[in-house]
Amino acid sequence: MNLQQWRREGDTFEWQGQRIFYRDQGQGEVLLCLHGFPTASWDWHRLWPSLTATRRVIALDFLGYGFSSKPLDHVYSAAEQADIVLALMQALGIGQAHVLAHDFGDSVAQELLARVAESGVGLSLQLLSVCYLNGGLFMEAARPRLIQRLLLGPLGPWLSRRLSYPRFARSFAAIFGRQTQPSKTELGDFWRLITHEDGHHLAHALIQYIPERHRQRARWVAAMQNSKVPQRLIIGMADPVSGWRIAKRYRELLPAADVVELAEIGHYPQVEAADAVLAAHVAFIARIAP
Repeated sequence: MNLQQWRREGDTFEWQGQRIFYRDQGQGEVLLCLHGFPTASWDWHRLWPSLTATRRVIALDFLGYGFSSKPLDHVYSAAEQADIVLALMQALGIGQAHVLAHDFGDSVAQELLARVAESGVGLSLQLLSVCYLNGGLFMEAARPRLIQRLLLGPLGPWLSRRLSYPRFARSFAAIFGRQTQPSKTELGDFWRLITHEDGHHLAHALIQYIPERHRQRARWVAAMQNSKVPQRLIIGMADPVSGWRIAKRYRELLPAADVVELAEIGHYPQVEAADAVLAAHVAFIARIAP
């Protein structure tokens, strides 16, 4: 499936005057896929045929990403993206779902877990399970790239307007495994998503989830530690941003940690090792099935 087909077969949902792109396909138990920064729901395209063969799968482009609206001068946050997720699921009439999250999507999943802890059964969406892929679950163990740190600084807006494909391609490829590098076609598709409607000019605004992770750290980690929702971490250990250090910290903070390590895989396991991620997720769901 190419990027054009991905968009053509998608749909849109309106949230507070903004357009949210999403994909909804398959039948059965619902799996909600939450993507990372700076890409979009297209991240799941290699897993999509297998996932939708056995369940109903929903993947959205967060506000500011991919084919969704990209408002300027907007304060983006994981909390707001969680609001959008809940609104979309409610609009689709879905009351319970498994979650598969990556990178920034991990933070949205953590926010949802925290709301479950705070509201009990009051949350409109029941979480059946949460499976994390590489992401900054614990910022003390993450290693943001230089470009990310620069985007957070005073030069962020200036730098956003000067992001180029060559710079993106070098930086993006550096977080993949040595033997699982993205192809030129894949890099081009990712760049087209990022630059759609000049979305790359918002990079400094979208990346504000990093300080949000610091502010919410205690709340989000407590929610993970105390949750009765089954959780698993599937992690590419060669990721220089959120690889082996995150796996180590996950085991330290969650006594009954369920971790699947993927050796020599980088930051995008669902792209680099789709079959391994699929097998690990299928096994996880089978294990927790009533």
